Parts: sequence; structure tokens; C-alpha cells
Amino acid sequence: MTDRTLRGRVAIVGIGETAYYKHGKSPDPEFVLALKAILAAAKDAGIDPRRIDGFASYSNDRNDPSRLAAALGLPELRFSNMQWGGGGGGGAGAVANAAAAVAGGLADCVVVFRSLAQGQFQRFGAAPPGGVATGEAALNAPYGVMSPAQRYAMRAMRFLHENKIGDGAQRAIALASYAHAQKNPRAVMNGKPLTAEAYDASRWIVEPWRLFDCCMENDGAAALIIVPAEQAKDFAKKPAYLLGAALGSEYRNGARGHNAPLYATSSFTTVAPHLYAMAGVKPKDVDVLQSYENFTGGVLMSLVEHGFFKAEEANDFLVPDNLMAPGGKLPLNTSGGNLAECYMHGLELQVEAVRQLRGESTAQVKDPHVSMVIAGPMVTPVSSMILGSVETL
Repeated sequence: MTDRTLRGRVAIVGIGETAYYKHGKSPDPEFVLALKAILAAAKDAGIDPRRIDGFASYSNDRNDPSRLAAALGLPELRFSNMQWGGGGGGGAGAVANAAAAVAGGLADCVVVFRSLAQGQFQRFGAAPPGGVATGEAALNAPYGVMSPAQRYAMRAMRFLHENKIGDGAQRAIALASYAHAQKNPRAVMNGKPLTAEAYDASRWIVEPWRLFDCCMENDGAAALIIVPAEQAKDFAKKPAYLLGAALGSEYRNGARGHNAPLYATSSFTTVAPHLYAMAGVKPKDVDVLQSYENFTGGVLMSLVEHGFFKAEEANDFLVPDNLMAPGGKLPLNTSGGNLAECYMHGLELQVEAVRQLRGESTAQVKDPHVSMVIAGPMVTPVSSMILGSVETL
């Protein structure tokens, strides 16, 4: 442990969300959704929103911080940050960037947010329009590999094949998410339970993923408020302290033409060790986990690369009972996650991680002290973070 750390330096003291909608169904534009989530987070923290002095987001969120600051009436804007690249892999990275700004004195009260209203724009998971393909797309699109499912399926297939992992492992992840969503009235799939039989009968999207292995596409917004740790006890709700965060990817992970040296990876092989080193915890210390599901195979690979079990143990570990709150070995995606609560580009996972430490989850784990989030497997860069209660400091 060195002085160059975010451990215990900042806390999340406010969380906010809008209602979540099916893609294209939001009655509000993205900018209004962003403002609603930020105002909800300020209300949750018990603060005047004009106390906010910074914004951080990811995946090229379209809501300009200066415009947000003007709409909220902020006296000044001191920090504005966008996590570059990685799509949903930037969720924990945006929190890390905001935390670094607060810990380093660039700002005092930073909001991390993400907002989507796909009715205004193109569907998020659709192939990009236009007749020109550049960069990574130039190596894939001419051969029909355009959607995220197509791009990542081959990497997951390699991992499953090399480690002899059966269909039940991915099925368990989907079943756990849908089961938790049935307890969550905010979840888009609340009231739509999933059975093993329905999962097995669902149509293939691209092998190895059936319909229920794939995340939803939704509209809505979510936000978190980050302040210095020494101020955390002055707020309305129980704070969640940042113990560690890490972002990046391994050597030549950016060789996206399916020729990276380490092909069957979720991009966390070098990231996870930095996360645990900063947080000062080990996988066995994690009480509850939220793992970004673009696809269930990505979750499986992420769990292996974060050390929760070895690849050859996946068939035995990944059964529904082990993933269910409150009593499973590793309660997973306790709000329903991207599969069944909402695809708020993963930021709803950060919100749920805070709820668990507060004791406010609809699928609450008993007395958790360490709450973890994994963001965006198989993209690059990716990120992870670990939150803790005051007792962990």
C-alpha cells in the first residue's frame, strides 16, 4: 500500500435514477433524463444541487457538462471528464476519474452520470449506419460481423470450448438476474420471471448466446454523487467508501481484428490485480457483486479473471443457488442487472452496489461490508471498483 491510492479518500453519498423504459419509449429527451437523475441523487444526498461542481461520464454521453451546469444553476463548474473508449467498460472508470478529481482537490462534489434516450438516436446495439467502415469495423463489417453479439461471441466460444464449460453456467447467470428482478419493482422485467425451460427454448441470437443471454436496450438515466471521505458522515444516507478502482486492458487487447495474443479474455487479466491491490481485499472478502452483462459469457469470463473461481470450476460454481441473494456464495446482480433490471449502460450496477451497503436493496444481502462492480467485459478499456462500509477503512 502506498500514498498513491484512492482507498478511503472519497465516498458515494447520493444515488439517483429515473424510471427505466424500453428502448425508444422515454417520454423525455436524454438531457431531461440526465437532469432528473442528477436531481434525484442530490435529493437522496440531502443537498442543494447547486453544491455540485463537477461531472464525469463515459461512452461519449451526449449531455454536455457546461449545459448541465447552466440548467442546474451551478455557481461554477470545476471539473468535466469523459472516460475515453470502452463503451460500458467505462462505468467504474468514470467513478475512478471523479474520485481522483475529488481526492486531488480539483472539485468537491462530482456527479457521475449516464443518460440514454434511444428514440432520439439510433438503437444502441444496432450496427452503425452508413457505407464506410473504418478502424476496427473495417476488419469486421465487410464480413458481416457488425453487432456487439457477433463481435464478442467468438471470444466467448473459445473460452467455453477451451475450458469445457457447459450451457448451465451461462444459464445460471441469466436465471439469477431474472429472479432478482422479480423482487425489484423498478426492473423492466419485473413480473416476467424466467425458467430454465424458457431459457433453453429461447431463440439463438449468435452462438453461444440465446435471447436471455443478451442484455436489454433501455432508456433512462442514473447518477452518483462523490465527495471527500471526511465529509461523508454529514450527508443524509449511509456512505459507501471507494476502496479501489482500476481500468485498462492487457497487452495488445486493442488488436480487435480477432488476432489479439490473448484472444479468449474479458480484458481484466491485468486490471483485476491492480483493483485488489488498491482495495486491500481479496475475492473471498467480497460480499456482493454486480457484473456488467453485455452477454452472460462475458460475466463468466470476468468472474474467472477476478479470481472468484478457476475456469475449470465454472460448471460447479455457476449454479443458481450460488448466485442468489441473500444466502448464495456470491450474490450476483441483485437488482436484475443489464439483463433484467435495465441496461443503463451499467451505471445501474454502481447504484445497486451502493444500495447493498446501505441495506436498501430489494434483494438485500445480510450485513455486507464489501460491494464490488465489474464494468463492460470484452470491450477495451474495461474497469472495476470496490466499495466498502466505514468498518472496512
